[in-house]
Amino acid sequence: MPHTASRYLTEGPRVGIRHFTYDDGVEFAARARESKALHQPWLFPPDTPTAYTAYASRLIEDPTKAGFLVCEKASGQDGGAVDGAIAGFININNIVEGGFRCGALGYGAFAHAAGRGLMREGLNLVMDHAFGPMRLHRLEINVQPRNAASIALARSCGFRLEGFSPDMIFIDGAWRDHERWAITAEMRTSG
Repeated sequence: MPHTASRYLTEGPRVGIRHFTYDDGVEFAARARESKALHQPWLFPPDTPTAYTAYASRLIEDPTKAGFLVCEKASGQDGGAVDGAIAGFININNIVEGGFRCGALGYGAFAHAAGRGLMREGLNLVMDHAFGPMRLHRLEINVQPRNAASIALARSCGFRLEGFSPDMIFIDGAWRDHERWAITAEMRTSG
C-alpha cells in the first residue's frame, strides 16, 4: 500500500525512509517473494504476511533495533514509480548506547529496485538519521565475502573493511564467514 512523503523520517531526491508498520505486511511479503532469486543465498526476508508480522514486531517493539523501509518517490524519470512503493529495507540491529553507541546494519533491495541506486540513497539517509537523531557513533555491516552487491553498496557509502570473521553468522543452515565493514560519524563528516 503506497504511503505519502509526509510519513518519511527524511527523504532524498528519489527515496524516503520511514519505520516499518504492521500495515506493510502484504506489500513487503509480495516484494520478498518476487525477489527470492536476488536475495538467496544471502538473506531470507519474510515472504508471508504472518512471517512479516513476527519480523516487524521485533523491529517495532525492541529498543535495540530500528527498521527502515526505503520507499520510492514518484517522478517522471523513474518509469512510473508508484509513490511510496517499498524499494528495500535497512535495519539497525544490536543497538548499544552508552560509551559504545553502535549498531549493526542489515539490508536488502527488492528486485524491481535493484541496480537503480535507490538503496545507496536510502543507506545514506539511514546513516544521516543514525548519526543525527539516533546519536550513534558507529555503524557496522557484516557481509558474506561473495556477496558482491552488498560489498559494493557498503564501499560506495564510505564504509571501510575492518576484518574477516570465520563462521560468524548462522544463515541457511550453516555458519557463514563474513567481512566486517564499518563507518563512524567522524568518517561520515570528513568524507
